[in-house]
Amino acid sequence: MVKRGEVYWVNLDPTLGTEIKKTRPALIVSPDDLNVHLPRVIVAPLISQGQALGCRPVVSFDGKSARILLDQLRSVDKCRLLGKMGMIELELWHPLLLEMLA
Repeated sequence: MVKRGEVYWVNLDPTLGTEIKKTRPALIVSPDDLNVHLPRVIVAPLISQGQALGCRPVVSFDGKSARILLDQLRSVDKCRLLGKMGMIELELWHPLLLEMLA
């Protein structure tokens, strides 16, 4: 089962405009009760560089610095998930997500 806080390789193509492109790591942000029952998950892509914004927390993942693009949340079908990479602890990003959505 896919769980909140896990990071997967996600195929984000096709995209439009300035949406984040390619296959890249993405954090599962949807709650576990949705992840169990729906064929989709909500993800936030991770990048190694990019513009520093308050909605883009920097975390250490897989031995590297990564930004979580909470401004690029996207609902994707689970068939776009290509492989689990690891996990990012909720306390590093969840409070900011709640603040953004309040």
